[in-house]
Amino acid sequence: MRCLVYRSTRRADTYVYVPREESLAKLPDGLRRQLGRLEFALEFDLTAERRLARGDARVVLAQIEDCGYYLQLPPGEWTET
Repeated sequence: MRCLVYRSTRRADTYVYVPREESLAKLPDGLRRQLGRLEFALEFDLTAERRLARGDARVVLAQIEDCGYYLQLPPGEWTET
């Protein structure tokens, strides 16, 4: 899957992954407000075998398929998406 990653300007080390075919339109309004403006960070091919700096690629893929996005928070933080 081609994946776009956006960085939150309001929350340090917080990123949103979305599939290339999708936009950020699937993000819940409350989450969008918490994240502030999102800046494009990178684009890459995401596969189940790909190594990610934080997280498991299979989990990221599953979350994108289920919700349309994946939220990566800084280490030690957690929230329901």
